[in-house]
Amino acid sequence: MFKLTPFSASPRRQDDFMDFGDLLDDFFAPMRSLRHDTFKIDVEEKDNAYEIQADLPGTQKDELKVSYDDQTLHIQVEKSEQDEEKDEKRNYLHRERRVSAMRRAIHLPDVDPSKLKAKLDNGVLTIIAEKTEVQNQGYVVDVE
Repeated sequence: MFKLTPFSASPRRQDDFMDFGDLLDDFFAPMRSLRHDTFKIDVEEKDNAYEIQADLPGTQKDELKVSYDDQTLHIQVEKSEQDEEKDEKRNYLHRERRVSAMRRAIHLPDVDPSKLKAKLDNGVLTIIAEKTEVQNQGYVVDVE
């Protein structure tokens, strides 16, 4: 008669299953991108103002833009690492530069834009946005 052999004649190694588990973990892990991995912010509401703190280590004031429009506060950082060496003795075959931009938007509907204050100190941007009283948008119309 015939001899039956198991599906796998060699014994399974424990590492084979661990490698498969690692593959699944990597596949289902959240992807890193600038859309989800930008600078971190904290927004604290106080009695008469909002205090926003953004962690921006290594950022200079000239790389930073803070603006407010359409009831939204925008914080934008544009960094460019470029060496402007003009050394004609060097013969580069390959050079790399890095340019990055990050932006965050925070909806703040009751803010007076003329009273916004921003300060960058030791890599932490602090913005104070004073609140205004919300105007009642309703009307009562007399019928003639």
